[in-house]
Amino acid sequence: MEASIKYEELKRQQLQNQELQTADPMTKFMYALKAKESKRQYPRRFKMFLDFLGLEGTINEQAKQFLENTKRNPQWTEDEFMDFVSFQLQRVSRGEIAESTIKNYYRPNKLFCEMNGCAQMVNWKMISRGLPKGRQAANDRAPTMEEIQRLIQYPDRRIKSIVSTMVSSGIRIGAWDYLRWKHVMIQIRYQVDRKEKSVF
Repeated sequence: MEASIKYEELKRQQLQNQELQTADPMTKFMYALKAKESKRQYPRRFKMFLDFLGLEGTINEQAKQFLENTKRNPQWTEDEFMDFVSFQLQRVSRGEIAESTIKNYYRPNKLFCEMNGCAQMVNWKMISRGLPKGRQAANDRAPTMEEIQRLIQYPDRRIKSIVSTMVSSGIRIGAWDYLRWKHVMIQIRYQVDRKEKSVF
């Protein structure tokens, strides 16, 4: 019984691998994306690169053209990647994007090549040398007590609870989009015989 289950699992994996090998390039690319946000951002950023190349058609048609061109002429791909990085560096100098954003355009392109078997044809080390290092830490700071007090004095009483939550927990504004009630743990403190007890 256990051997037949393992055999069925093995057959299922082989079929999945065969389907993946015969799949179009974008299907292979999307297969590598696990996170919901990556599935949203990576294709959009890859499409920007394909549009930069001047390829016509839908994203699937553009991806097929790009893959064919890369397999025929890897040097063309390296040159186009470097031109794309240079274009993004110009956007940085104009103040349109931050330096650290350029890597976000580089990663989807490299992943596409890796998933479609043409990554070894491209000299990624040479391309990545042109990428700026970018700032690793955000340029922000904790609010001062005076700033917090001014925010709490705002007439809308919802602001007080929002500011208090952010200050006490350290979350940033973007975290509110993902915060759910299941993430909140209520903590009640009370004293019994001069000893503090906590209930979680």
